[in-house]
Amino acid sequence: MRSPRPFLLALATCAAACASTSPSATSSTPPPAPVRITVVGLNDFHGHVEPHVNRFGTGQVVEQGGAAMLSSYVARLRADNPGGVLVLDGGDMFQGTLASNLTEGAIVVDVYNHVQVTAAALGNHEFDYGPVGPAPMASGSGDDPLGALKARVKQARFPMLSANLRDAATGKIPEWLGNDGTHLVTVNGIRVGLVGLTTEETPLVTNPANVDTLRFAPLASSVLEASRSLRQRGADVVVAVAHAGGKCGDLSNPRDTSSCERGDAEILDMLEAVPPGTVDAVVAGHTHQTMGHFFGGVPVIETNGLGRSLGVVELFVDPVSRKLQPALTRIQAAIPLCAQVDSVHGDCDARSLRTRSDVKLAPATFLGAPVPPDAAVTQLLAPTLAEVEAAQRRGLGVSCASPMSRGFLEESVLGNLMADALREAAGADAALMNPGGIRADLPGGALSFGHVYQALPFDNTVAVLTLTGAELKRLLELAHAVDKGAVFAVSGLELTLARCPGPGRLQAATLEGGKPLVPERTYRLAVPDFLARGGDGLDGVTKPLPPERAELAPFRGMDLREALISYGRTHGGVLPKPALGRVRYSGVAGTCPTAAR
Repeated sequence: MRSPRPFLLALATCAAACASTSPSATSSTPPPAPVRITVVGLNDFHGHVEPHVNRFGTGQVVEQGGAAMLSSYVARLRADNPGGVLVLDGGDMFQGTLASNLTEGAIVVDVYNHVQVTAAALGNHEFDYGPVGPAPMASGSGDDPLGALKARVKQARFPMLSANLRDAATGKIPEWLGNDGTHLVTVNGIRVGLVGLTTEETPLVTNPANVDTLRFAPLASSVLEASRSLRQRGADVVVAVAHAGGKCGDLSNPRDTSSCERGDAEILDMLEAVPPGTVDAVVAGHTHQTMGHFFGGVPVIETNGLGRSLGVVELFVDPVSRKLQPALTRIQAAIPLCAQVDSVHGDCDARSLRTRSDVKLAPATFLGAPVPPDAAVTQLLAPTLAEVEAAQRRGLGVSCASPMSRGFLEESVLGNLMADALREAAGADAALMNPGGIRADLPGGALSFGHVYQALPFDNTVAVLTLTGAELKRLLELAHAVDKGAVFAVSGLELTLARCPGPGRLQAATLEGGKPLVPERTYRLAVPDFLARGGDGLDGVTKPLPPERAELAPFRGMDLREALISYGRTHGGVLPKPALGRVRYSGVAGTCPTAAR
């Protein structure tokens, strides 16, 4: 991997050149060098303590990310700027892998304690685990729906921050968080204020039952209030660490934001809504999209998550005036965490490596030195990974005749399969599956528990809603009304959507075979309990339903993984591959317009 060391040397040269032309250069005492603060940004780690492994037909194996590599890269950054490094996480630290879920995030906190993370924002998936123990939500008066998260807060040697989190009863930041959503640290004599933020849509993208006692205040007003408080307490610099993000397609010029989309850019909306100088830098998250750009002069970084890379913002502060020197600010977006790299191109990106005919791998270097995996982290992970391996290898007696892929923006085979499995498990008229609940493809051949768990990591259960035809159509309208463009999988239904996402996207909905939905007739719809509780914006239909029309207890005691496995077993041990064609589009195919900044 190419070392960014020359970049840092260039900064030093620039600073020296600027100093030589300043009025103070004529005095006998040169002005003090600016204090460099290295802000290291992580986001959406989702429990990926193990590296992503890519195997090629040549027999070569390339790994990217993982906790041991993360620790080594952070150590090199600390060696490069002793005492001047802040490691910040933009949220969604836990949910997503068997290693993390078996420990309800404890293994991730162990790693972050070792890496000496400075602070982390609370992400929406931090609330997924519900009470301590295997149940994903409270089932009795003695269960605390926030129990697992509170345990992680106590375990962490770093603060978890959310300045816009409120207790619904008191309107105040919950006491169990242990802070007011901010944290003040001193970095080589400069006081840095940190403010955490959590996406306002959290109740829609975690189990709503787990956050029923909480509210999520607007980001803009919350960060403005927190920033003012931090400045009053002596902060020279304020950095927001936010589980809210955006997407920019081109990282080549950090001052060119023309590639940055605005349809799902919560962090950019926030920055536009607050006065200049509210925050001096942002570590973002939630959207799993890369950013490394200046917005209104504020540097914002975000990676595509899953522990594959980190971002860096370098801030420079005058030690006398204690003022930020924005002209010197530099961004390094999405630095890949590579154990080995292509010796010619210096990267470990699997998609790029597959296109090259002659790849020679060499140990990666970073900031002028090798970065072998941190042996202490490898040892730390060993007991948990041994449990994971045993669970992953457990056979299920179910196979796939061929690989099945998930989808998000389009109908997918795996989405249709899950909808079919839900419908059969509940004996329902129809089924609806949210694409965000499927996180990996299924391979061809015999399936292990690990394969199914990777595809369905969330502990959602099978629920049933009894809806009139009019209510069912309204539910489908809400599912497809958001700007993110998600296409929900259906069984027993056929949908016609406008080509481009947005309100009014659902053009028509019928039963399979084109049979019309009768507005007054009732239909039993199988869904993950996440949707039945109003997740993904469906509360407009689900919340008014009387209890007798919402069967939220796990139907036949099944979670989604059990429903899929059962579906395979009832079909002779082989998961049938459903055809596409349940979703059709109106309008001309082409590129949908997106607003850019």
